[in-house]
Amino acid sequence: MKNWKKALAVSLACTAAWGIAAPQTEAAYQLNPEVKKPTMALKTASEIGVLKNENPELKNLANKDAIVVMTFGTTFKDTRAKTIDATVNEIQAAHPNVKVVTAYTSHIIIKRVAEKEGIKFPTPEEALEQLKADGYSRVALVSLDVIPGMEYNYDMGVYQNYKNQFKKMTLGTPLMYWQGQEEQADDVTETLKALSSQFPKQGKDDAILIMAHGTPNISNAYYSVMQAKLDEMGCKNVFIYTVEGWPNLETVLPKLKKNGIKHVTLMPMMMVAGDHANNDMAGDEEDSHKSVLEKAGYKVDAYIHGIGENKNIRDLYVSRANDAWNALEADK
Repeated sequence: MKNWKKALAVSLACTAAWGIAAPQTEAAYQLNPEVKKPTMALKTASEIGVLKNENPELKNLANKDAIVVMTFGTTFKDTRAKTIDATVNEIQAAHPNVKVVTAYTSHIIIKRVAEKEGIKFPTPEEALEQLKADGYSRVALVSLDVIPGMEYNYDMGVYQNYKNQFKKMTLGTPLMYWQGQEEQADDVTETLKALSSQFPKQGKDDAILIMAHGTPNISNAYYSVMQAKLDEMGCKNVFIYTVEGWPNLETVLPKLKKNGIKHVTLMPMMMVAGDHANNDMAGDEEDSHKSVLEKAGYKVDAYIHGIGENKNIRDLYVSRANDAWNALEADK
């Protein structure tokens, strides 16, 4: 049994007992075998889960393998060390003889970190160009995204643009992808169980508000799934809201009032505790979430830690990386 499962067994916030299905690395969906000559569009549309591509024109190249870990990045140095760097280090430890490269998908953050710290993180494209120049022939792309939203679309764009430039390439899934459908793992419940290990003990007057990012992408619907899973898990007065999507804080406020809540704990569901956590969520400005709740009469505590600081969450990211690596290593 994994250590995080042992830790979750004593979680005080969620009382329901839930089993975790064995994760599957291959999508349950397959094209109908009657389709003998699928078009490229049909092939692309049917690709779900861990993606993989082999270029037969490069089959004679010697195997030289690398892992590229793609993350949005952060300008907050301290939280980066505890979250992104810690996760990448654990992925490296799981693959000690493989080159592991960290790539930032935020070009603005790359620029700001370079200016402030003198550290130049590559974009995923730059990382792959350098790997290709150095003779690497097989690459597993790993995502540190939370849901398959716009940032993960960037990851998929990188995969599609570069997959035929290498002998073999794979792309892993973000933290939450599968929802238990088609006999797949329930990444959402698995992630929420891992997250619940950091929940404080709750009384009847206490609530936990989990701040996610939100996205204009249709994947914003994941937040409704997360709330439904929390409810099914028996997590009472634990609510998901977003800073840039739906549901927002205004959506949650009536629920707090209806349930007689007096004390709220805010915590981010983001890899790092950056600007959103420190300012939008817990800042002193009058429009911060903490200030809005205090003005409404609630006592508020803020848990200002990125989920990358949670060892249970990092274990899941390592598992996602292993899925991408195993697909790279598989013969078929």
